[in-house]
Amino acid sequence: MHRALTLGLVAYAASANGLCVPGTGRVASLRRRGARASVVRLEAAAANSEEQELPESQHLINGLSNVVDEMLEGLVMTSPGLRRLKGYKVVARKDIDRSKVSIISGGGSGHEPSHGGWVGPGMLTAAIAGDIFASPCSTEVLAALMHVRSKAGVLVIVKNYTGDRLNFGLAMEHAKAAGIECEMVIVGDDCALKSGTITGRRGVAGTLFVHKVAGAAAERGMSLAEVANEARAAAAAVGTVGVALRSCTLGQRDQFRIRTGTMEVGLGIHGESGTYTTPLETCDATVDRLLDLITSQKEGRGYLTVTPGDKVALLVNNLGGSTTIELHLAARAAVNILKEKHGVEVVRCFAGTFITSLDMSGISLSVLKVDESRLELLDAPAEPVVGWPKSPPVLSFEDPIEIEPLPAGADVRVLPKVPTDLPPTLSEENQKELDFRIRSACESIMDHADELDAYDSRVGDGDTGETLNRGAVNVLEQLDQYPIAYPVLTLKAIGCSLGSAMGGTSGAIYTIFINAAAAKLSNSNGMVCRKPTEKQFAKAFRSGIVAVEAYGGAKPGDRTMLDALVPAADALEASLAEGKCLSDALRDAASAAEIGACATRDMTEHVAGRSSYIPVEVLRDVPDPGAMGVAYWLRGISQQPDDDDEEEEAAEAAPELASVPAAK
Repeated sequence: MHRALTLGLVAYAASANGLCVPGTGRVASLRRRGARASVVRLEAAAANSEEQELPESQHLINGLSNVVDEMLEGLVMTSPGLRRLKGYKVVARKDIDRSKVSIISGGGSGHEPSHGGWVGPGMLTAAIAGDIFASPCSTEVLAALMHVRSKAGVLVIVKNYTGDRLNFGLAMEHAKAAGIECEMVIVGDDCALKSGTITGRRGVAGTLFVHKVAGAAAERGMSLAEVANEARAAAAAVGTVGVALRSCTLGQRDQFRIRTGTMEVGLGIHGESGTYTTPLETCDATVDRLLDLITSQKEGRGYLTVTPGDKVALLVNNLGGSTTIELHLAARAAVNILKEKHGVEVVRCFAGTFITSLDMSGISLSVLKVDESRLELLDAPAEPVVGWPKSPPVLSFEDPIEIEPLPAGADVRVLPKVPTDLPPTLSEENQKELDFRIRSACESIMDHADELDAYDSRVGDGDTGETLNRGAVNVLEQLDQYPIAYPVLTLKAIGCSLGSAMGGTSGAIYTIFINAAAAKLSNSNGMVCRKPTEKQFAKAFRSGIVAVEAYGGAKPGDRTMLDALVPAADALEASLAEGKCLSDALRDAASAAEIGACATRDMTEHVAGRSSYIPVEVLRDVPDPGAMGVAYWLRGISQQPDDDDEEEEAAEAAPELASVPAAK
């Protein structure tokens, strides 16, 4: 697959730039997208490429030079309002109103959903797709112009790249010679580069605003000159800057140039390097940096001037590999910073995936100054393929909804309080011992968090250690607020700390386990008036296990935390029955839990939890992370303040815990 992809990309770039790639086994140096584009070397695969080391990136394609054609076939197949021009990489509206101005745009592929995704009523009439990151040739553009010709003329919107300007311009000359009235609007909204370059500012995500404004103007029946004027005015009123945390990976040999812990600021949309690299910052700080560049009035900039009281539309664009969480964080930061730092009101905010750079991890921000007239065009209905908000994305600043208080004890964010008339259940010595055991359990988890994550990266989603660590840290942070003199309330407090910090399945299971144990120790008032006996403690431990089995649906032998909990409960009860003290019984329980956890390495037939989705050959010889977590916190609980001198000896005597290499 990668051999085909590389060959295809070489063929794409070569054909778009007039270069010849005579055979395989060579390195083709291809200059893309004008004077400022970076030179990217693509190595054509040799005949024995299957023996070569595969690149890290993986993509689902069918290979050779048909990836764009097949992508367009799929787009049209799933979009009833689109038609493709036979023999061309052009998609057009099925129903063209030839009494109105038609609008076309396009560019290299790899920016999806642009440009084909914006074809539809209220936006583009047709879109031309080039090969990956390569301008479409003039023949493709001319085919689109010929197809969408109308009595009112055709507006051609072009992003400011040399290849686009040349190919679209050449096609327009042929179209004019054929009697088609057409006009070009060039968009250069990039604010990352200083002025004075030969090629000028690049056209990036702000082009989408120009598409929308021009499309709405055309739908109103404006003349070609009027539509072009609206588009040019919008292009002059928008500024964009992007930031990347990881470059795109499709066929790029420099895909790992952005080192972990750094980010590139001011990049284009074709994988080329940014204007500078800086250490990775928080989302808020990064957004502030981008907005400063967009609104900068320093020498060589001054592209977009905003003054307090201005109204703007904001576009928060996913460059391909960022999460929706990151987009919403960035939108929040941008709206707040524009208001508080620049005195600018964001009246519309579009957040989503609009113009990408394949799978690049990063975002771009576009700011468009608006007045009432432009805002009306922006708000006008549009029905492109990918979907446009049916109602204007107006910001909401309403206060959160207040709800009635949750029942007592149900809110894990609130620690239990001690009734004023209740005497302490535990002596000061017992309180210190309980405090020590809790701290030891948490520290044991924290010491082994990375190891647990390594196990889970093999048989789950890689976060068991991280999740348990969050719970342990929260317990330690809140421990001084615990009603430590009251065992039942202390158990409930631990449940609150874990439930509020851990979340997910683990948080729910541990909260169920601890609350069931606390309930077993409680009297009818939910309290216990005296220190629990060792056997009462063991019964509470068993009750917690029964609750986990009931709600979780697993049983011993299913490769879950129960495979450590159940042996621990059995050992605890047996040791107490033999007359051992609680401390010795807890040590026996911890040893049994460790043995049970290690035994999960061989459990591959009846599997519950996330491991049920994992192939048997992957599970084999890897212990269950949840069971290992139980073994570690029980090891901590089994320690006593006077065990410090004996800790090393006890550790050596304990059964060896499983050891597996970290995930590759």
